[in-house]
Amino acid sequence: MARRKIVAGNWKMNKTPSEAVALVEELKPLVASDDVDVVFCVPAIDIIPVAEAVKGTNIAVGAENMYFEEKGAYTGEISPAMLVDAGVKYVVLGHSERREYFAETNETVNKKVLKAFEHGITPIMCCGESLEQREQGVTMDFIRQQVKVGLQNVTAEQAKTMVIAYEPIWAIGTGKTATTEQAQEVCAGIRACIAEVYDDATAEAIRIQYGGSVNAATAPELFAQADIDGGLVGGAALKPDFGKIVNYK
Repeated sequence: MARRKIVAGNWKMNKTPSEAVALVEELKPLVASDDVDVVFCVPAIDIIPVAEAVKGTNIAVGAENMYFEEKGAYTGEISPAMLVDAGVKYVVLGHSERREYFAETNETVNKKVLKAFEHGITPIMCCGESLEQREQGVTMDFIRQQVKVGLQNVTAEQAKTMVIAYEPIWAIGTGKTATTEQAQEVCAGIRACIAEVYDDATAEAIRIQYGGSVNAATAPELFAQADIDGGLVGGAALKPDFGKIVNYK
């Protein structure tokens, strides 16, 4: 059975609550689709107004981060229970910007993935290599480590429901996009890694997105690849063109 495509917008640190609602109203008719799962991953302060604004549509709300404790003295963090109560269905975990700027590790990402599953939130677990790592020829070694550690103690049944987002760090926000062949090669390698960790059935079920300067022009060819099941979209998710990415056919 063909995997259903999933296109998620990662808004990053953009849009005030009022701006977020205005953008949702603009995008709602443009991202309507019966064939693709659509997710808006928005800043924490925007979650509640956006969740209200997307009611009755095909849009699900995602968070951009989450802490791995239930509650307590963790100033500035947000718990999974808070996200669930606010209407969140997905959470982006381990984005390269979180790893680079906020010292997230494969181990903390794994803790967050496990906690998300405990609360019924679907993790979108990110992985990706730097330009230096690609030039050194260690892309798959690095990504396999991110995937294997990130999935520690995650069951096969859980893994089948999650999303992995491959984002080459050198293509995020730079305007550079991995070639279709490069993107497909790594996503196929991730799927092979999942088969090693679990089995072929789990590898076939898991959805793998490509991210990194995805736009309306590049989406159709990327999403047509055998192992690419949609995109995690950055800057283009804040524009009307996001509708063209969702309805890429």
